[in-house]
Amino acid sequence: MPPVASAMKKGRPSLGLSRRRLLGGGGAAALVVALQVPLVGSRAAKGARFAPDAFIRIDSDGLVTLVMPQVEMGQGTYTAIPMILAEELDAAWETVRLEHAPPDEARYANPALGVQATGNSNSIRAFWTPLRKAGAGARAVLIAAAARGWAAPVEECRAQDSVVIHDPTGRRIGYADLVGAAARMPLPNDPPLKDPKAFRLIGRPLKRLDTPDKVNGRAVYGIDVLPPGVKFATLAQSPVMGGRVASLDQARALAIPGVRQVVVLDDLVAVVGDHTWAAMQGLDALGVAWSDGRNGAVSSEQIWAQLRKASGRRGVVAKAGGDADKALAAGDVFTAAYEEPLLAHACMEPLNCTIHATPGQAEVWIGTQALARVQKAVAEAAGLPVDKVIVHNHLLGGGFGRKLEADMAFTAARIATQAPGPVKIVWTREEDIRHDIYRPAYRDLLSARLSEGRIVGWTHKVAGSSVLARWLPPAFQKGLDGDAVDSAADMPYDIPNFRVEYVRVDPPGIVTGFWRGVGPNNNVFAIESFIDELARKAGKDPVAFRRAHLNKSPRLKAALDLVASKSHWADPLPRRTGRGVAIQPSFGSFIATVVEAEVDEAGEVLLRRVHTAVDTGVVVNPDIVVAQLQGGIIFGLTAALYGEVTLEKGRVQQSNFHDYRMLRMDQVPPIEVHLIRNGEAPGGIGETGTTAGLPALRNAIYAATGVALRRMPIDRSLLGKGARP
Repeated sequence: MPPVASAMKKGRPSLGLSRRRLLGGGGAAALVVALQVPLVGSRAAKGARFAPDAFIRIDSDGLVTLVMPQVEMGQGTYTAIPMILAEELDAAWETVRLEHAPPDEARYANPALGVQATGNSNSIRAFWTPLRKAGAGARAVLIAAAARGWAAPVEECRAQDSVVIHDPTGRRIGYADLVGAAARMPLPNDPPLKDPKAFRLIGRPLKRLDTPDKVNGRAVYGIDVLPPGVKFATLAQSPVMGGRVASLDQARALAIPGVRQVVVLDDLVAVVGDHTWAAMQGLDALGVAWSDGRNGAVSSEQIWAQLRKASGRRGVVAKAGGDADKALAAGDVFTAAYEEPLLAHACMEPLNCTIHATPGQAEVWIGTQALARVQKAVAEAAGLPVDKVIVHNHLLGGGFGRKLEADMAFTAARIATQAPGPVKIVWTREEDIRHDIYRPAYRDLLSARLSEGRIVGWTHKVAGSSVLARWLPPAFQKGLDGDAVDSAADMPYDIPNFRVEYVRVDPPGIVTGFWRGVGPNNNVFAIESFIDELARKAGKDPVAFRRAHLNKSPRLKAALDLVASKSHWADPLPRRTGRGVAIQPSFGSFIATVVEAEVDEAGEVLLRRVHTAVDTGVVVNPDIVVAQLQGGIIFGLTAALYGEVTLEKGRVQQSNFHDYRMLRMDQVPPIEVHLIRNGEAPGGIGETGTTAGLPALRNAIYAATGVALRRMPIDRSLLGKGARP
């Protein structure tokens, strides 16, 4: 546990003090906030503690430690999750401090995933009920302990701001004084949860607890860790998957001042030095030659040819209703194919892992979305029992699904076991991008028939690799990857005859993984692009056409109506300027987005403004929801404008931000988020903006130019002057 710093005096909170502090100690990021709570009654014994479950600890100084089962990578979990716990616990917000959970899948597995991982936009929706019950159970015990001490009926007592109050007499006693008695009492089996009308924290735009120290530089990311005696390493992996080291010149590298060691493994080399610059210079001096192996001829053309061929065969049926074949055979059928390329994550914090490996144990410092997986990976690489691997998790400088993988920890452990003392291994940006675990390339084949302006038949075939078959094999059943068809199998439109299929096609020469939305950001693009084309074919306005097919989804229809109003959908626009709409029920949230864009005579796209309306159920913290949607939309728009990874001779061609571009600050349009509040259970929000931005932009370009783009990223050569059909 990190020490509680100057917010504490003589073991008790200081009067009137309110300070948020982020401390890195023992590898866990801890947020400390302390404020005096007026207490009446004898103090609990020094050192007493009430720890009713895996998530809550209250000590005799009145501090409430909340153990975070999910990681903080910019999405706000280190504020939203404590708000849920503190709300039901009735803890004073200012007494809360945070500690990241250790690797422990028995206690901290994500209920929705079955493993200890942060992903799938479900930190809030998966833990909403378990954490509320945990907080409510602890609150009930504290109230019962106070009532017993006063010999008063429990029904006459209530909790507020870490104090139990006996309303008839006005007596008050703080949680700090109750921890000893509470620790000896049983937890209730089914504690009553608060009425949402009584919420004091949930729904408020509380300031994020991690922001101050991210601004002042005190925040500790994995890349910041410096254990005593640490050396620094960087590496070069075979540029072709499955390749091997053919030759190198160790003497040249060891001649570089500050270089201490060269580690040569079958598929990579690493240089260890006194500082990162020495390691990088030593790596350059090695002059490594590689033997490419069987993937040396893989190219993007080969991958796409394989994918297009596979999309022509029947797939595994994910969902069906009515008789799609009969409905399509009854008249003219409109068919279109949509393609999305391989994408890299390009987190601003490149891959890194610090390890101190000895014959008996390994200690690891990292920022990861999957803590237990890292522990197991290091144990395997170091030849150790899992319980001999200590993992400290830190803030993540971006994750987006990349850090759901443990390959970087496995690789780092292979290097660290060859070196004495702790070693910080940092990937260069080029190594990071060229050895990513990429968002799959997809090809979607859709067919539909219209009758009297309505869709009466629909088929959708998704072809692409299966991430789940590799990452979570039990979830891949009978040839179906549920993530690959997410937002396709549960499409919101009212269509009487439909069929959704999946064809698994794993590309050669690369590994694919999760990427901020994965299946939904492919399927929503394909579906919403196709719907726009069908609306034009039917002679209907795109918003009105969607509305007519949403009778079974009132929440999504309400979001569509709101965004149409806020974006002034029907207002006229200048020449070669258009508005595009996209809707989705992804990740348990209902979102409608309108992008307004201008296309110049050269085919360049100017983003003018974005409106998005979201019904995500109970909004825990509105500022976090807005920030996540804005960030996600920028992420998706970036992919639409620039995102593509290509291969030639088995090698990824992109290497840094000059050829794998990001959206620049001066390109980002105003993004207005409109929240629809209700009492429904919270939905996911971290990936929904990414999923929304891309198809809405595509449809804006369609409206502005008449060009129906069916492949991402945007091909500007199709959009120049005279391109309008």
